[in-house]
Amino acid sequence: MAFTKVAVLGLGKVGHLAAELLAEAGFEVTGIDSRAVSGCPFPVKVADLTGDLDAVLDGQEAVLSCLPYHLNKGVSSAAHRLGLHYFDLTEDVPTTRHIRELAKTAKGIMAPQCGLAPGFVGIVGAHLAEMFDKVRSIRLRVGALPQNPTGLLGYAFNWSPEGVVNEYLNDCEVIEEGVHKTVSAMEWIETIYIDGVHLEAFTTSGGLGTMCETYAGRVENIDYKTMRYPGHVQLMNFFFHELLMRENREAAGKILTHAKPPVDEDVVYVHVAAEGWKEGQLKRREFVRSYYPLEIGGRRRTAIAWTTSASVVAVIEMVQAGLLPQKGFLKQEEIPLMPYLETRTGNYYNVGHRGRRG
Repeated sequence: MAFTKVAVLGLGKVGHLAAELLAEAGFEVTGIDSRAVSGCPFPVKVADLTGDLDAVLDGQEAVLSCLPYHLNKGVSSAAHRLGLHYFDLTEDVPTTRHIRELAKTAKGIMAPQCGLAPGFVGIVGAHLAEMFDKVRSIRLRVGALPQNPTGLLGYAFNWSPEGVVNEYLNDCEVIEEGVHKTVSAMEWIETIYIDGVHLEAFTTSGGLGTMCETYAGRVENIDYKTMRYPGHVQLMNFFFHELLMRENREAAGKILTHAKPPVDEDVVYVHVAAEGWKEGQLKRREFVRSYYPLEIGGRRRTAIAWTTSASVVAVIEMVQAGLLPQKGFLKQEEIPLMPYLETRTGNYYNVGHRGRRG
């Protein structure tokens, strides 16, 4: 169903920018937050986002949740009751399972996991996999990092501390030698170089979305890893496991963000690779990019903010244009890369990077 009215819940850096991009793309946007937010080029409502949202979302045709993942079960349930299209950025597996159940009887599209990872990198991984007759492996790697790291951690919390802590502690889905299973986070450490920058990559949870399910029986190896500057993972294993901070995730998040607050000069590294056979020959295809801050709407935006916002807005544009299903559950790997990059907002991925083409 064609739609123009979109409610954006949560007006932090990512939510605010997503709402701006939607407005630029011609949508009728209403921003909704638990606090008053001024200076927006769209109307803003203040509402309790932890309770009954039916009245808050009345009159909308679609909802984009940029809220903490633990609120998305409530938002998606309200969208389902009201027959709205639903989009979010969650990487939380139980939340996604809840949304998949709702999708079985949904009148609109239910599209979680529309951010950077899961989201954009899954779209890229599926695109590379389509280049082969038979696929041996799909490897997804993403790192959101400060351009000028300091200290032993070499990190800054430009993303949700809740999300990062969960990624570092929750089990990770993989396919290894044809077996779909879970492994511990912060393991399988490897070395990667992008634009001459030395990085380490290690398993973290949630970044694959539904890809293991989609490619089970078809691909021998699939995994997702987070990239950091060397030495980071050893210190985080010490922090969470030797100091037992895994037992208090909320306190762990507060300690880390107090020590390593956000920075404006960040970079998002993306390294996606697939290997397989084409006409009997084993080949490898790569998509390697370094995304940097961009000026959008007259303001400089961090790389993690615009890559995440642009990803979900591009998906919303495609649904609105009828290029994607109009109801049910949407898997990121079902989204075709080229039409995605040709949307008004997806085009930012074409102009905001340095790196080599696959």
